[in-house]
Amino acid sequence: MALAWRGGWHCWTGFRRKKNPTRSVTMTPTPGSVAIEPLYADDTLLVFDKPSGLLAVPGRGVDKQDCLSARAQARYPDALIVHRLDMATSGLMVMARGAEAQRALSVAFAAREVSKRYVAIVAGRLDAVPGGWGTIDLPIIVDWPRRPLRMVDRIHGKPSLTRWRVLEVDETGTRTRVELEPVTGRSHQLRVHLRELGHPILGDTLYAPPDVQAQAGRLLLHACALRFAHPLTGEALVFERSAPF
Repeated sequence: MALAWRGGWHCWTGFRRKKNPTRSVTMTPTPGSVAIEPLYADDTLLVFDKPSGLLAVPGRGVDKQDCLSARAQARYPDALIVHRLDMATSGLMVMARGAEAQRALSVAFAAREVSKRYVAIVAGRLDAVPGGWGTIDLPIIVDWPRRPLRMVDRIHGKPSLTRWRVLEVDETGTRTRVELEPVTGRSHQLRVHLRELGHPILGDTLYAPPDVQAQAGRLLLHACALRFAHPLTGEALVFERSAPF
């Protein structure tokens, strides 16, 4: 079931689940906490707030086996991955419980029926555009000699579209907080697109120059909101988690 995005939900309001217009649950994140317990759980799906620095899925090598999926499966053996966040990115991830739910949620992601929002702090002053939302429409491809890096390639790259808007510019004009909506879901899409815009994300050790990397102890990118239809009941679910920066 596709969801109509009518706006009005924001990435700094904490956690909320909407079952109907008159019922909601709010959770405020604890500063400095590592959220491994699910923010929401039922027999079909789980929603977690992944901390920065934790892999979403296991990597290669014994030192890369600790990850969100492994921690989730320790308590919920039927938990299965549906989508991923970069290790350096924090924020909301949904996991399916069982193969049937995984198929349904995977179809929803592939059909772009899952609305996602992120918050980032980028280098420099980024001015708002008329109408509020701007777009970055630049195709992305794997940079094979330097993988896992990605790069823009207007001939061979896959279509990649990001919507963005300015939330706040700091007093010095050297940093801008932005809200991001990845219409497509390419690996490193937001990081690559913001670099191409001339405003790399603070703390980005892959795509930002050294002086921008040094301005934050982590990548300042957070998945702050998810909106999708419950795969079993069809009810509209909204999850929000404010950025820890």
